[in-house]
Amino acid sequence: MNIGEASRASGVSTKMIRYYEQIKLITPPHRTESSYRTYMDNDVHTLRFIRRARDLGFSVEQMKTLLALWRDRSRASSDVKAIALEHIAELERKAAAIAAMTKTLKHLASHCHGNERPDCPIIEGFADTLEDIGPGVPSKFGLANVV
Repeated sequence: MNIGEASRASGVSTKMIRYYEQIKLITPPHRTESSYRTYMDNDVHTLRFIRRARDLGFSVEQMKTLLALWRDRSRASSDVKAIALEHIAELERKAAAIAAMTKTLKHLASHCHGNERPDCPIIEGFADTLEDIGPGVPSKFGLANVV
């Protein structure tokens, strides 16, 4: 199949397929005499694997490692689990940071009257030192002690 068909079958855009080939995440497909890429079912299967890993937020480096483990039938499942657990911890840190940023912005927005006057606690909160934002509000706009 050509790149468009592989794209439709895998759910990965043609642009991303070319990018994954360029960064060597996937092996270059066979090319016809006229230099068109041709993909086999196993290539589409690999692209689907990558798509699922990408949808779960894995980095390119993590996907390279996961692909190598997927292809290695003598792999230890503990190696795969370690990567997944590390990624879960990273996602949880990011979620906590987002929750803290949301809390900070809600605090600042709740103190803004939203009228025609120039006084705005949101803008002032961005300019104030961390101590001036208020008690119980996460410092550094939600990033301290989270990352």
